[in-house]
Amino acid sequence: MTIIDYSELNEFQIDVLRELGNIGAGNAATSLSSMLNCRVDITVPVVKILSFREVTDALGGPEHTIIGLLVTLDGDVTGMIMFLMQEDFAQMILRNLLGIKIENFADLDELGYSALREISNIMAASYVNAVSQMTNLRINISVPDISVDMAGAILSVPAIYFADISDRIIFIEDQFETGTDHALSHVLLIPEVESL
Repeated sequence: MTIIDYSELNEFQIDVLRELGNIGAGNAATSLSSMLNCRVDITVPVVKILSFREVTDALGGPEHTIIGLLVTLDGDVTGMIMFLMQEDFAQMILRNLLGIKIENFADLDELGYSALREISNIMAASYVNAVSQMTNLRINISVPDISVDMAGAILSVPAIYFADISDRIIFIEDQFETGTDHALSHVLLIPEVESL
C-alpha cells in the first residue's frame, strides 16, 4: 500500500513510529544524561498525527514563544526533524549543563544558543540512529538551525515546505526528568511521504 498522506497511516504503522520515538527518546535521554552528568529519565513518548493547527495549539497557541531547532534529512530518508522546546526544557538543560539560570528566552546569550544547538544535534542524531538501526537505511542530518520565536512563526517553515504534501505531521511529545526537574520536549518527524 502506497501512502500519500500521513493521515493514511494505520494503527500498526503509528505503533512502529511510536516505537521509533521511544527508542530515539531513550537514546536521547542516555546522551543527555552523559552530557549533563546526571540521571535523565523519560516517560513513554506520546505519538500523534496532527494538523499544523493542532500542533500549534498543543504548544500553547500561535503567539506562545518557543525554541525551534530544525534539522534536515537526506540519504535514503528525506525530510525534516524539528525539536520544539518550551522555556522550562531550555532552563533545565542550561541549568544542568552550564549552571546558567535564565528567566525567559530573552536572557539567552550565544553560549546558551550554542548549548541548545548542540543538545538538539545530539537528540536529532539519537532519533535518526534509531530509525537507521531499525530499518538499515542511510540517513544524514544537517547542522541544526535554531530560532526563538512564536510557535506560529516557527511552524510556518515546515507548513510551507510540506504544503503540497500534507497538512498533517508526526508529533512526538517526550517528558524528560532530572531529579526534581521535569520538562516536555516536542519532536516533529516530517519525512517526505515517499520515505515512509
